[in-house]
Amino acid sequence: MRTDDELITALKENGWNQRAAARSLKMNRSSVTERVQKMRKKGIEIPALTPCREQAPAPEGYLVKGTSTLLDSQGNTVVQWIKTRVDDDKFRAMVEAACRAAAGSVPPIGVIPLPRATAAHLCNLYTITDVHVGMLAWGKESGEPWDLLIAERCLTETFIAMMDAAPNAVQGVVNQLGDFLHFDSLKPLTPEHGHLLDADSRYQKIVEVAVRILIRLVNHALTKHERVQVYMHEGNHDPAGSVWLRVLFAQLYADNPRVTVGDSPLPYVAYQWGKTMLCFHHGHMAKNNSLPLLFAARFPQMWGETTKRYIHVGHRHHVDEKEHPGIKVIQHSTIAAADAYAARGGWLSERQATFMTYHLESGEIARGIFIPQE
Repeated sequence: MRTDDELITALKENGWNQRAAARSLKMNRSSVTERVQKMRKKGIEIPALTPCREQAPAPEGYLVKGTSTLLDSQGNTVVQWIKTRVDDDKFRAMVEAACRAAAGSVPPIGVIPLPRATAAHLCNLYTITDVHVGMLAWGKESGEPWDLLIAERCLTETFIAMMDAAPNAVQGVVNQLGDFLHFDSLKPLTPEHGHLLDADSRYQKIVEVAVRILIRLVNHALTKHERVQVYMHEGNHDPAGSVWLRVLFAQLYADNPRVTVGDSPLPYVAYQWGKTMLCFHHGHMAKNNSLPLLFAARFPQMWGETTKRYIHVGHRHHVDEKEHPGIKVIQHSTIAAADAYAARGGWLSERQATFMTYHLESGEIARGIFIPQE
């Protein structure tokens, strides 16, 4: 019978691999395992297999989420697979840096003349959500068609008419609430799950149309309001698109002191108008019922300074409104037509867009609902 010292020596020489040690000592594997257990009970330290060689670092912008290792009969590492995933924070920072570099050569838009008369106590909020520029819907299948030409015509006509009908407020907020773009890369796939989408045209053409629409709406808002706050919120279809839209529009209006472009990378944003708190989230990362506490915790000072509070969300493509203690959650519909996925799933709602007017002291005092004519 082999002594404990002989067994320990064999284990050490074989990288503490019990199968290999048993083979070298011409012992049964189960006998070696039993002897190892007894020695450990006596307090003798028997390590596990020799650790794998130092793990290679993940590529820039990625995190290691696990490894798979192939060992030979001696317990030595033959090959190792490193499993990674995108590091969302680093990826966002890389995208933003690239966008800033690209936007640096874009010439800012010239100054637009001030409107003649505006009410100093009013703020108009124009919410654009889930319009999915670049989406293709076949009217025969989905009920109403949607493509790049229809999207540009429908969005510009509807929101310009909405701005013209709203009160002459000193402050305007162009609230692009997410999913402005239907997809987020050269491939028409959802960013998170890779689902194939019905797309109209090439991504560069979609970007050109999207930028042209938003510039026209912001410029028209400047003819209506002395100051314009612009938001490009993150949606589940365009998380990277929201980054370059924020960076691009900040550059486009860099020379215009009347325009402020929100630059927060967070999907939760708040804006204060006197005693009114306006909160924004696309709706893809938190349920509506959890948002009141979330915004109270994230923006405690603004919460304490206001008496009228509203959370604006999109994502679900239909209208819903619910009051919570101290705050109201308003879910907006979309003016875009339904795509094949929504039509086949039976998720239908009336297409509409809404502007809301807020008083410095009294909160919401008016709203207007516009139905697209497409």
